[in-house]
Amino acid sequence: MQLPLNDAGLWSALVCGGLFGFVLERAGFGSPCKLTAQFRFTDWSVLKVMFTAIVVAAAGLALLRGLGWLPADAVFVPTAYLGAAAIGGALVGAGFAIGGYCPGTSVVGLMSGRLDALVFLVGLLVGTGLFAGAWGSALDAWTTAGELESGDTLLDAFGVPDAVAVGAMAAALVLVYWLGGRMERRSRGPVSAAEAVRGAGAER
Repeated sequence: MQLPLNDAGLWSALVCGGLFGFVLERAGFGSPCKLTAQFRFTDWSVLKVMFTAIVVAAAGLALLRGLGWLPADAVFVPTAYLGAAAIGGALVGAGFAIGGYCPGTSVVGLMSGRLDALVFLVGLLVGTGLFAGAWGSALDAWTTAGELESGDTLLDAFGVPDAVAVGAMAAALVLVYWLGGRMERRSRGPVSAAEAVRGAGAER
């Protein structure tokens, strides 16, 4: 298969992906020390970064829709399976806690020369292949459990306006920063980027 090298979207994706990986590594997120510290509640950096990104994206989409610059159906929303999401989230979370990586950070770790990231990535690919091979079997009932059919957005499904949803998420984000800061101060503090890069956070 020949890559469409003249495709601007492909090149922009490669550039953005490379920059994203560089920032992750420089911030120490390419090391398992950061993610495992999150599960020990001694370093809340991962949750703070991810939750902040979610709130900013939600606020941006709500603003664009409110201004009429973004049609309601412009963003594809896959079918929500709440039960399947709960089961999958528990399994993925266990994998994160045990392996110390997520799919993205494992690639960053591998590009930085970490052999444990290679082991994690191989396991991820093998597990994905096994799951794909089992598709169409008894797993179907697990992967489609708890289907939410009432709408694609909180407004459609539950009548919750965008402003209320974004406000609630923003309030939860403030709580995460406050609680995370308190728990970090009670421990030895968050793992610094320099410590994460050299693996010193594992000694905490």
